[in-house]
Amino acid sequence: MSDLDGEPRPRFLAAGDHFVLPRLLVRALRDELGDAPEIRELTLPWPIEPFGPVAEVDEASGDEDTMIDALDGVEACVTQMGPITQKILDNAPDLRLVVVGRGGPINVNVEAATARGVRVCYAPGRNATATAEYTIGLLLAALRRIPETHAALAFKGDWGGAYYRYDNTGLELEGTRVGLVGYGAVGSRVARILAGFGAEVLVYDPYAPDQAQTTGSLEELLRRCRIVSLHARLTPETRGMIGAREIGLMPAGSVLINCARGGLLDYDALCDALDSGQLLAAGLDTYAEEPLPPGSRLFRTPNLVMTPHLAGASRAVAERAARIVAAEVGRYHRGEPLRYCLNP
Repeated sequence: MSDLDGEPRPRFLAAGDHFVLPRLLVRALRDELGDAPEIRELTLPWPIEPFGPVAEVDEASGDEDTMIDALDGVEACVTQMGPITQKILDNAPDLRLVVVGRGGPINVNVEAATARGVRVCYAPGRNATATAEYTIGLLLAALRRIPETHAALAFKGDWGGAYYRYDNTGLELEGTRVGLVGYGAVGSRVARILAGFGAEVLVYDPYAPDQAQTTGSLEELLRRCRIVSLHARLTPETRGMIGAREIGLMPAGSVLINCARGGLLDYDALCDALDSGQLLAAGLDTYAEEPLPPGSRLFRTPNLVMTPHLAGASRAVAERAARIVAAEVGRYHRGEPLRYCLNP
């Protein structure tokens, strides 16, 4: 397709899903670029269908053939979950830019893209505020047994006098020492919110050594904190960093929260600690296997609040992701340096 001067119009693909909607991507691209480009829309099935591996990439939605068809003649693709595999790249000769609206382009074969001269960008921090706020909500729900007491009252008519017993009551945040494992975009926001509650916040993050509240070691934080919340990135070094030994270092009756990545935590060790009373409660939004298998031990473990990986899900996140990726396409279109490019 050409414009009125006969010059070919650039063709872009907005491969959205049922969270980051294609219309949000198109609106953001139009705000950034006007009517100049031709924008093709594609709706991928996530989260109606779970994401998963597609060929050699992970956490992707859709299939290779659909993406190949949609990328025909496309120069730049913005997406959240669309797979960008070796096969797709081999069949998209016009593609020059992929912008993924999430904190890491797990669904893109970056090595293959680099070999083909396709630049790969991402959207760091797009869901940091949502995840931080959700962490506090999950923490309060676990501390004060809110889901359990709601279910008892709403579904059984149980006024719940037993929950007033000393042994069944929870903790307050004010005056309680809370340990944050990781102090990036999410962890630092959680710390600011907790300060407003009057909690004493300690941090373990070897990459943020200048923070006044940073502890010298993970073991020190675990021993000193009654509440621990995980905010580290999942790397080979952090995988399984919280297991039976680490939970055993925490004071009896502690609370553990994970809104980061499932691979950080040994879930069997967590269940053992909840069964034994070593942990008073736990709150989970991420898991080693997602979705959880029907026979998961987590479904049978007491004092556990679980949500299905929703911490980063808010309307503001979807809209912010669309704006971030559109701004990157705008820089590319104008020949400006890209801001969040992994392979410049």
